[in-house]
Amino acid sequence: MIAKGQKINDRYEIEKLIGEGGMANVYLANDTILDRKVAVKVLRGDLAGDEKFVRRFQREALSASSLSHPNIVEIYDVGEDEGNFYIVMEYIEGKTLKQLIKKRGVLSLAETMDIMLQLLDALASAHDSYIIHRDIKPQNIMIKESGLVKITDFGIAMALNSAQLTQTNSVMGSVHYLPPEQASGKGSTIRSDIYSLGILMFEMLTGKMPFKGDSAVEIALKHMKEPLPNMREINPVIPQSVENIILKAAAKNPKNRYHDVREMAEDIKTCLDVQRQDEPKIVFKYPETDFSDTKTVSVLKEEKQEAKEETPVAKQITKDDKIEKSNKKKTIIIGAIAFTFVCLLVLIIIVIPKLSQSKEVKVPDVYGMEISKAEEMIKKAGFKIESRKKSSDELEEDLVIETEPSKNRYVKKGSKIIIYYSSGSKKIEIEDYIGMNVYEIKAKLELEGIKVIIEQKEVSDSVKYEGKQQLIIDQSISKGQKLAAGKEITLYIPKILSVYPDMVTDPWALSRVMEFCEKYGLTLKKSYKETDEIEEDMVLAQSPKAGDEIFENDVVKVVLSKKPTTTTTTTTTRPTTTTTKDLNNQGE
Repeated sequence: MIAKGQKINDRYEIEKLIGEGGMANVYLANDTILDRKVAVKVLRGDLAGDEKFVRRFQREALSASSLSHPNIVEIYDVGEDEGNFYIVMEYIEGKTLKQLIKKRGVLSLAETMDIMLQLLDALASAHDSYIIHRDIKPQNIMIKESGLVKITDFGIAMALNSAQLTQTNSVMGSVHYLPPEQASGKGSTIRSDIYSLGILMFEMLTGKMPFKGDSAVEIALKHMKEPLPNMREINPVIPQSVENIILKAAAKNPKNRYHDVREMAEDIKTCLDVQRQDEPKIVFKYPETDFSDTKTVSVLKEEKQEAKEETPVAKQITKDDKIEKSNKKKTIIIGAIAFTFVCLLVLIIIVIPKLSQSKEVKVPDVYGMEISKAEEMIKKAGFKIESRKKSSDELEEDLVIETEPSKNRYVKKGSKIIIYYSSGSKKIEIEDYIGMNVYEIKAKLELEGIKVIIEQKEVSDSVKYEGKQQLIIDQSISKGQKLAAGKEITLYIPKILSVYPDMVTDPWALSRVMEFCEKYGLTLKKSYKETDEIEEDMVLAQSPKAGDEIFENDVVKVVLSKKPTTTTTTTTTRPTTTTTKDLNNQGE
């Protein structure tokens, strides 16, 4: 454990511990030369003497330092100081995606799509460099206050052309997001990262992980054998088009997954379109791989141990055996020389240039400048530039909104700076949403930055809308009008009114009245009136009257028929009408 105030390489002054992992601890530190906050990852002291972990730690620096992308945490420095192996990286102020999910429970469709598109863009860059992450999980994804997503921890990332993608007898990465092929000890591909993204997307939209268990092996077996739970039962707001994306990404057979992350990104960009809302559930082209005969890591380990313990069988060594043994030795020596040569090439071509790049320069503050002037200033500072348009309600067209990396950051001279400049206020054309599902339209509009308010509106024909309370019946902004991001629209759904029926004209029996009161949570009060004209326990009068709106806990008063207790020669005639005043004067 590094103490507060201790300096790494006589430069990085430790301020506090901000994260602990199985392989390394992460500290917040101050770069005393460039006067900036940095994150310093230090290999744990008990592992510093283990060559395997040191190589893995150095591989992280090699993998991440070869990548340059706005959504990937930047590596500044690597080295070793008094037995402490360290990596200095960009310090991100924000929360992990795991913390956000725990706080919010379920993320909205708009938020999820935005996060996924940023992750896919970052991984496309990594995959283009022949690097797969292999440990995609919400703990390794940082979310800044601005909404910018950053992927960190390439600690188990490896080159796609490397001979070994899984350590012997061990499965790397978090088991909750582990692809079936990785769980079964097979090699990883870019489609393994896509599987983990599918599980991650499931968790963001449901607040749950699809597979749980009492042990890592149990969870791994579920990844290999069990289908994903029905996510639309967990969160009914999820449209079928979105569920299809998750099912395809997290298919057990890699052939059924997306070919690459760019294909997945293109699918996500259109998944909330109206024309896709009734999309049928996905059917896979290839059968999902049967992992029933796949051996788990623990089983393989046991079998290897048993093989070691078997008694060797004596064999006479012949001349041919000696020649074969000599040839094998030569092959091993040649292979070792070739491997050493490749490592030297990697060191000379990639690592040394990365670690010896030109000095760092502060990114100029060009906020509010015209794009042409901003480009000129950033070029003069020694950077390459890329200009991108971005809608803004605050700045006029062609004025700079922000840069990535942000202003006043120290970045290596010659690096690319992305300049975002205003395209004006983004406006979308409103369509006719009447008859569509209110929650799907809400998600689509929020993805465009429109605020959506849902209100109930009374309808004359309540029966028509029974079971259709989520249909839009009206909208505050008519079709064809344009709304800027940040503006709002109100969508109206039917307010189903329940009213009292006529219990008198075609008289209701007492049993029917009691069922009605129980259904709507009403209190029944009865009174009786003697009459020979109708059978007993039939309604003669009611309050409230027919057509009045029903409210829970209302008191319903009815006058019921009752046979006379004494026989008289006088004929009693039932009144043709009974007023509410008369009803209230009846005994209860």
